[in-house]
Amino acid sequence: MDTLMDISSAVFLLIGSFLCVSGGVGILRFPDFYTRMHAVGVTETLATAMILIGLMLQNPDGLVLLKLIIILLMTLFISPTASHALANAAMQNKLMPKLDKNDVNEKETSSNP
Repeated sequence: MDTLMDISSAVFLLIGSFLCVSGGVGILRFPDFYTRMHAVGVTETLATAMILIGLMLQNPDGLVLLKLIIILLMTLFISPTASHALANAAMQNKLMPKLDKNDVNEKETSSNP
């Protein structure tokens, strides 16, 4: 049973680590603020959850488990709210997303009668 807990904990930690790295790649590769923020916001929330679940499986002590659950719940509520507030502030400051040139040309031709 102990081996099964160690293996499942390692799987959760590896998945969480992979998601952290993929969020970092998203910051570097995506073209504008909104797509970068989306990549990091989604992967960061899920990666944190996976890592915390892996840590919960490693230490089933009552107080430690309670603290990790509280951190997980706080992260699940605060991270999407912070991402939304950040995107809202960017829109209020007139930061426009980058559009594909083909999308811009299609909008211009469709708006001209």
